[in-house]
Amino acid sequence: MTTTTARAADSLVIFGATGDLAYQQIFPALQSMERHGHLDVPVVCVARPGWTLDQLLARMRKSLTDHGGVVPDAFDRLAARMTYVPGEYHDAATFGALRKTLGRSERPAFYLAIPVSLFASVIDGLARSGCAASGRVIIEKPFGRDLASARALNAMIHESFPEPFVYRIDHFLGKEPVQNLLYFRFANAFLEPIWNNAYVDSCQIILSEAFGVRGRGRFYEEVGAIRDVFQNHLLQILTLLTMEGPADDSADAVDAAKVALLENVRPLGPEDIVRGQYRGYRAEPDVAPQSRVETYVAARLAIDNRRWVGVPFWIRSGKCLAVTASEVRVKLKPPASALFDAHSATRPNEFNFRLSPDVCISLTARAKKPGDAMVGEDVLLVEHHHVGDELTPYERLFGDALRGDRTLFGSQAGVEAAWRIVDGVLDREQPLFDYEAGSRGPAEADRLTAAAGGWAEPDVECA
Repeated sequence: MTTTTARAADSLVIFGATGDLAYQQIFPALQSMERHGHLDVPVVCVARPGWTLDQLLARMRKSLTDHGGVVPDAFDRLAARMTYVPGEYHDAATFGALRKTLGRSERPAFYLAIPVSLFASVIDGLARSGCAASGRVIIEKPFGRDLASARALNAMIHESFPEPFVYRIDHFLGKEPVQNLLYFRFANAFLEPIWNNAYVDSCQIILSEAFGVRGRGRFYEEVGAIRDVFQNHLLQILTLLTMEGPADDSADAVDAAKVALLENVRPLGPEDIVRGQYRGYRAEPDVAPQSRVETYVAARLAIDNRRWVGVPFWIRSGKCLAVTASEVRVKLKPPASALFDAHSATRPNEFNFRLSPDVCISLTARAKKPGDAMVGEDVLLVEHHHVGDELTPYERLFGDALRGDRTLFGSQAGVEAAWRIVDGVLDREQPLFDYEAGSRGPAEADRLTAAAGGWAEPDVECA
């Protein structure tokens, strides 16, 4: 999709350029953009004082070495684009220096790779210095901590940046296989007639990670699994899977379809959710000894609209589980008449959208066994896509934000609709169940799917 809502930006400003997010994601994405010829604006890095441009470039080189390698020509071109503005975010002089560095730039894009607690200082500094005029702001998730804080954050941002110039990043939406969910649904005529409660029995969305918090204990103590992945990543997958067809392929039309779906999702109550924490989490650096933060969440969701009423949607995600994999399983109802195999157990037809670590779409179906008898067997029809030299999520999202394409970015209405769904289960006083690292999560989560045969386990390989 290439629909844009604004003229292309003429510079990119990165706040928090010395931080972990820049090291892990942003520098590799910028080099990839440079390598593919997708970066043609100056890059201004802003961070607290004590660094020089040479130190920043050395850190960028180390980041690239750790994440795929340095591409000499692309690195040199990227380094030539970069300037560095040191300063405190509450100091007006920092933004004065930034305004001077931007020179004739009229449409800068400001990316805030900083804690939410610093947003107000930075946005106020941009407004007071005149940098915000005609600019756009790119903001990381989680956007707020709950519905009330998301509304307050939106109000604060809108004092300086109108909604069409606010780009709320959920990097999951930049992933090729996640985008393929949207494409697959609306590019194939055979799916629409059965994509409803007359044919779909249930759906499971799984985001399983075999690793822990990887030294990000301080961050995880602030968010937990519900805020980190459920309220954004997993609900976004749900919308792509279940929303009505957009009126067209514009950003506004796609967003309107997403928001309409989210507004029909029944808010979660304590009976709909199970929270867990892997044993050993409290020993992680910067984690409280008696932490009540969940590293696992499983939930049962209901969509109260004509298409999906009565269909259960089960979603679960956790760290330190048995495998690292992301899947969507859509189980269909059995045939109305059991003409064949009436006296034998059969596996239901099921679509499996494998999102990671490999990418594939498969359909479990029945086919006749060779021989005289009309007896069948389960077969797996698979289209396996080997991921090649595709765009990384941040490369795609930065490129879209610089062009002014908001299709893959969350709107105010969408963010607030998602918070409405989880707002009632954010209380950390709810039960928290331990589970062993390397397991499938707490056994207590099995009650959510007990009547339907239990949780689907991610396949180790898509085959």
